[in-house]
Amino acid sequence: MAKTIFEKHTQGRRAVILPQNDVDVKVCDIIPEKYLRKQPIRIPEVSELDVMRHFIELSSLNHFIEKGFYPLGSCTMKYNPKMNETLVRNTGLSNLHPHQPEDTVQGALEILYELQNDLAEISGMEKVTLQPVAGAHGEFTGIKIVHAYHKAKGNNHKNKIILPDSAHGTNPATVALNGYEVIEIASNSDGKVDIEALRKVCDDSVAGFMLTNPNTLGIFESQICEIAEIIHSVDGLLYMDGANLNALLGIVKPGKIGFDIMHFNLHKTFATPHGGGGPGSGPVGVRKDLVKFLPVPMVEKKDNTYFLDYSHKETSIGKIHSFYGNFAVNVRAYIYIKTLGADGLRGISENAIINANYLLRKLEKYFYVKFNQNCMHEFVASGEWQKEKYGVKTLDIAKRLLDKGFHAPTIYFPLIIHEAMMIEPTETESKDTLDEFIKAMIEISEEIEKDPEILKNAPCCTPVKRVDDTKAVRDLDVKFNIAE
Repeated sequence: MAKTIFEKHTQGRRAVILPQNDVDVKVCDIIPEKYLRKQPIRIPEVSELDVMRHFIELSSLNHFIEKGFYPLGSCTMKYNPKMNETLVRNTGLSNLHPHQPEDTVQGALEILYELQNDLAEISGMEKVTLQPVAGAHGEFTGIKIVHAYHKAKGNNHKNKIILPDSAHGTNPATVALNGYEVIEIASNSDGKVDIEALRKVCDDSVAGFMLTNPNTLGIFESQICEIAEIIHSVDGLLYMDGANLNALLGIVKPGKIGFDIMHFNLHKTFATPHGGGGPGSGPVGVRKDLVKFLPVPMVEKKDNTYFLDYSHKETSIGKIHSFYGNFAVNVRAYIYIKTLGADGLRGISENAIINANYLLRKLEKYFYVKFNQNCMHEFVASGEWQKEKYGVKTLDIAKRLLDKGFHAPTIYFPLIIHEAMMIEPTETESKDTLDEFIKAMIEISEEIEKDPEILKNAPCCTPVKRVDDTKAVRDLDVKFNIAE
């Protein structure tokens, strides 16, 4: 059996040969006999140089933001400044232990305190907790606060939370995990919340409304004040999924337009490493009367001393994560915010909006865009034209983009757009890069018309060619096998 590019095993090769152990300790004295391996371990036999070359080779085969454009909608795979990475590795930060006495970690507590306050200022919220360690974790925390608010008021009859049909998939999961019933309402012809549909379902059983703004279509919910009035009229809380906050920085404060609770995706909006399942950070901000429900501890300051405050533990929803959140991710976001300042943060959103609209207008002739008004930070195109006329699916378009050197955008989401392609260029990409992407998309459109089979067999230039995506997920096989 021939070796693949992933197999470097050669029998008898070694990386490092350690001296024979001269300590007279029997393994079975440390590890019980029943746990000892009966057969020799089967691991690859490779030299150190082989190992290094193997992983360098694999890294060059992967697609990553430093290698090429990554227009993954609603996840913002944008470039992360390496200055943040360098500073967060300072031993004064990286060697801290969460069990140290407070007087030995005053600098770290100051960073967390200032980050809490900066996020509160950016969002217009009263207070922010840094404990949640992902966007979905922030959602869970936020809806726990919704539940605590209604429980404290004796609103035991409130058992429903409303969602738009364009909601992120984590939203209904969060609602269900917190024991609420999901009420979904359809979007209107402009891609926004249908106000009349909202009025019909908004009664005294409604505990709240989870809304992403801008929504997943990249459209700002301009009627947000009316939505807030409707929800508040039945003593419901308006929750903002802050996944798309990078379109609002320095322009709109969610807490000033009717939102009562929101989570931030620090790993998205404020440039920390993102992808591969983490690490993340999903702080939650609340209006003034909800502060008492926030997780404990909060970082507070008194007489120039920072401390962990448990004073509201009787009303708090409790701890939702060990210690104080993902500290290193929070530090990266802190550096990013302090480096850019207020004007720089607004520039992030302005650039993201300009880039998205530039792509939208350049591609609208080639791909169907159902909601074709000016967008915010992202827009949703569709491969519906190509599928109807040539039998080429959005999945095929995504595969072909890999041949062009670009990662595909998010596809088939939001679900309300057939053959969806959610494209988010982010603020960190230059016009040159955007023009290259536009050129590639137009080339793909022309290829579909001339020879659709090219698309149906793509990718053809990548190390791994067309695979059965469904089988790959259901029958994942990543174990090492020594070739016989």
